Amino acid sequence: MKKKNWLLMLIMSIFMLFAAACGNDSASEPKQEEPKEEQKEDEVTGASEGASYTPLDELQDNYDIVIIGAGGAGMTAALEAKANGMNPVIFEKMPVAGGNTSKSSSGMNASETKFQTEQGIQDSNDKFYEETLKGGKGTNNPELLRFFVDNSADAIDWLDSIGIRLNNITITGGMSEKRTHRPEDGSAVGQYLVTGLVKNVEEQKIPLFVNADVKEITQKDGQVNGVKVVFDGKDEKAISAKAVVVASGGYGANMDMITKVRSDLEGYVTTNQEGSTGDGITMIEALGGTAVDMDQIQVHPTVQQEKSYLIGEVVRGEGGILVSAEGKRFHNEMDTRDNVTAAINSLPERSAWLVFDSGVKSRAKAIDQYEKMGFTVKGETIEALAAEMKVPAEALSATLDTWNTTVANKNDAEFGRTTAMDNDLSGAPFYAIKIAPGIHYTMGGVNINTNTEVITEAGQAIPGLFAAGEVTGGLHGQNRIGGNSVGDIIVFGRQAGVKSAEFVKAQ
Repeated sequence: MKKKNWLLMLIMSIFMLFAAACGNDSASEPKQEEPKEEQKEDEVTGASEGASYTPLDELQDNYDIVIIGAGGAGMTAALEAKANGMNPVIFEKMPVAGGNTSKSSSGMNASETKFQTEQGIQDSNDKFYEETLKGGKGTNNPELLRFFVDNSADAIDWLDSIGIRLNNITITGGMSEKRTHRPEDGSAVGQYLVTGLVKNVEEQKIPLFVNADVKEITQKDGQVNGVKVVFDGKDEKAISAKAVVVASGGYGANMDMITKVRSDLEGYVTTNQEGSTGDGITMIEALGGTAVDMDQIQVHPTVQQEKSYLIGEVVRGEGGILVSAEGKRFHNEMDTRDNVTAAINSLPERSAWLVFDSGVKSRAKAIDQYEKMGFTVKGETIEALAAEMKVPAEALSATLDTWNTTVANKNDAEFGRTTAMDNDLSGAPFYAIKIAPGIHYTMGGVNINTNTEVITEAGQAIPGLFAAGEVTGGLHGQNRIGGNSVGDIIVFGRQAGVKSAEFVKAQ
């Protein structure tokens, strides 16, 4: 017996020494600090975490194609240019790649895709076209829109071919079919997309310089021949190129530019990353390019105000509803963004609550991030949730009961909602996020044709100058449909890469 006790003590001692050693190894590692509030966690840094950018000592004086901006459109253009035999370079003025793409949440709209077919979703390019045209109040550039919808499925296939799979499909406002493609786990599309694109850029050995602020696009004899770029805020260099692709994003963070055309938006928060200042538009106008729809600025209805953080449309797309301070629904949540925004602004408090249950939370993975950032309130019962929201419990309970009956009957007699009604809100716990409108997207930008060539007021292409993404205007008309911006950057980013390469080869 003594021998057994001694043996047991020896084994326990060895185990404790091993555990202590493991613990000391862990303790010796530096603790990961919580991100500072002003960093707006995961909006920019998280999307390109671990990326290795090109050191400045590898900069060359000459490239085939210069691409301004390392958001989704810029990196996509670079990959297609490289695939077409070019030697492209990407200049990004911010410290990390991603731009506004990093902040995209809901997904990428596309029609007639292989993933829709696999899941029995019947859709058509014509329906996608008509619904986007209706959302844009009939003012969309018809040629750009037709090219966009007809090439959307190919864009999904292309992403899949480079390891970026968007096969989880939901629905967004203004759409009648499920065509908003998300990552397989239902998470936010932006960070996943940027991480995948950065990985491919690195694998293809495409130089990507950050803190590289392009100040001017240069010309010789009427043809674009390079850029002037400032590195790390001090060293300006002239880089020559046979073509330039501008993918620098919109002007949603430039309040001077916004209020010049829309004084009514003064004081609104913006969801845009700070690099979205419209530089590309200014540089292109200096070369004779024209801008369209500059006063068409989208205000997103669901923005967390304290941190100017977009609450993605996917929450409503998976079944969430909007209620007022009285605990009552007040509008069709799946209406277009401009109409939902107007409905919220018509409330006395000019804000609302986005209410959802554990089922919505399980299907919209972006909510995990919202919860982590402290945006959500929670209740094990509807009455408990109402107490957290400080709204009348009886009214909120009646609203949820009515909504669940609406879902069961597939008939929203109150507000005419017809989509995103696959699941009711009956799964405890229950959640809510307080939201109000915020500046989100700039529909205006430079005028391009379907070859992504920048065109003058006379309709002539500026030789060697291409543009793609939010820096361009015309595609979305007076109101962008949720999920269309990600489709825009991939469809037209690819086209810019292909067409700029064709231009260079023809020189």
